[in-house]
Amino acid sequence: MGLFGDDGSGTLLRSSSERRVGVLVNGGDNAKLRLVSHTDVSPFWPGEFTFCPRCATELTARVAKGRPRKVCPRCDWVHFRNPAVGVAGLVIEDGMVLMVRRGPSATRSGLWCIPCGYLDYGEDVRAGAAREVGEESGLEVEIGDVVWVASNFHDPAKLTVGIWFEATVTGGVLEAGDDAVEAEFFPLTHLPELAFETDAALLSHLRTS
Repeated sequence: MGLFGDDGSGTLLRSSSERRVGVLVNGGDNAKLRLVSHTDVSPFWPGEFTFCPRCATELTARVAKGRPRKVCPRCDWVHFRNPAVGVAGLVIEDGMVLMVRRGPSATRSGLWCIPCGYLDYGEDVRAGAAREVGEESGLEVEIGDVVWVASNFHDPAKLTVGIWFEATVTGGVLEAGDDAVEAEFFPLTHLPELAFETDAALLSHLRTS
């Protein structure tokens, strides 16, 4: 049985037919989502290519494939900057959810999140989710159904599409590791200060579903 009912379905933070994304307006129990159009998001972010990787010519901005992009005026190479994939493992036991506190080297250091991280190139998404939970919490988990999907805009230089999976503990010892400095289970009704709006939206949904 999935966390959102017998069919494992849930409300996602997106509207694919309208090419819109959900952005959390207020955290906590009164979390609300605002739909933002695709064109509201800046097409250029910190860390983009300045020069063409093919011919080293400085890139210029122009419309390509329907939106502003960096394009090489010499060889017509187009910089399609795509979001990375993030994976997370949602572990809930007896109404308690596993959270980790982010360390000094992590984005939004000192705040808490569901164990998560970037998917490695060539790595299966479920294997990546299990790896991240293990690295950050010390727990071995079996990965189940997808329970949440959302676009993350908290770091303009590293946009991601996040996939949250249901995860069940099968072994290990609870001990923070990697870029997490604490690992702890919290009641869904008494959560610590969260790092990410998308985690907050998911957990708010769980409390009210």
